[in-house]
Parts: sequence; structure tokens; C-alpha cells
Amino acid sequence: MARIFDFLLELIKWPVAVLSVICLPAFIEALEYCDVRNMRFIVFLVGCFVYLGVKIVAGVRSNIFMQILAHELTHIFFALLTFHRVTHLHINYDETGGAMRFRGKGNWLITVSPYFFPLFLFFLMIGFTFFSDRLPSGYWVNGIIGYFFAYHLESMLVQIHGEQPDFKKAGVLFCIFLLPGANLFMCSLILAFNNGGFSNMEKYLTVVERLSSNSFSQIINYFTN
Repeated sequence: MARIFDFLLELIKWPVAVLSVICLPAFIEALEYCDVRNMRFIVFLVGCFVYLGVKIVAGVRSNIFMQILAHELTHIFFALLTFHRVTHLHINYDETGGAMRFRGKGNWLITVSPYFFPLFLFFLMIGFTFFSDRLPSGYWVNGIIGYFFAYHLESMLVQIHGEQPDFKKAGVLFCIFLLPGANLFMCSLILAFNNGGFSNMEKYLTVVERLSSNSFSQIINYFTN
């Protein structure tokens, strides 16, 4: 099964990268539908600033270990999603990096996933959704989302650099094509969730689909007329 997924992902590797570029204007335009003019977003921002304050007080290297752990766990998550058996996880004691290994060839999704996918936020959002009847209601949920959103952004930006071996493995040009759109898309989904959960994310996806279709139509018309 892992070989099948690796083969299929290799087939769609560049189409997905090109799609990310083509849809970038749609992702940007759809941001206005996330609705940031409400109390939920204000509390979300408060959560972001709380993370920044904690970061400053605790020290620059306060969460290096957690960043490395989240990075490797994201590799593991997508390895498992594509049916690879994970055999090893290691984080250096001096916090200079980590490594994970799995059986099989692997694929580009496993390689680049930590550079756009917010793993901790993903499970938090699922938890908030399925256990909402057991959790107290209030804006504190938006604050927690904002806190971990800031954590995700900082972790991702720290790890994106020209010497990153994962980029060389997946292909630098491929990453340049894929990651801007993938990151904007994921961040927009988080903002949509902050305003109304998964149902609001579904509405955002509908808007993105409509705007992307318009972008495709304009490109086709440009080359056919």
C-alpha cells in the first residue's frame, strides 16, 4: 500500500506544485471571507501576543526541543497516513536536530509536511470540535488557537532556510512553487476555523474553489484567445 501511495504522489507532485501557484491569487482574495472584524479574532490575536510574551520571557531557545519534536512528529504523521511503518525517532541531546526513519521509499508529502502543516493545531481543532459539549464555552478557545498559531508560524519560519536538507531532498524549485500557497491555504483555514469551526472552514473552501475556477478560466482564455 505504501508503494502505491508513493507512486501516486510522485505522479501528482508537480501538478500539485503548479496548482499551488495558480491558486495563490484565490487564496489571497479569499482572506477577506475569513472575517477578522470580530471579538473571536481579537482574542485570537491576544493568544498570539501571549505566545510572543512567553517566548521573550522564557528565552529564545525555550522551545527548540518542542520545535524539533513537532517537526519529526509531522514527518511521522504523514508517513503513517501514507502507510509507511515508522521504525525510529531520535532528537539530539544538544537540540541541533532530530531524525525519524520509516520503511519504504517515502514521498514528497512526508518530506515537506513540517513546513506547512500545523500538527499540534490540527489535533487541537479536532479536540475542540468533538469534545465541545464537554468543554466550557468562551473565547478562551480562540486564545488557545491564536497561541498555537503563533507557535506554528515561528517554528515554520525558523526551519525554512536555504540549507534545509528536506528542501534538497524534495527539490528546491518544487518547494518554492508549493510552500507559499500551501502555507497561505493552511493559515487561512485556521482563521476560518477560529470564526466558526469546521463548518466555517467548509464555507471558506467553497469560496476558494469558486475563485480558483475563475483563475483557471482566465488562464485558459489567455492561452486560447
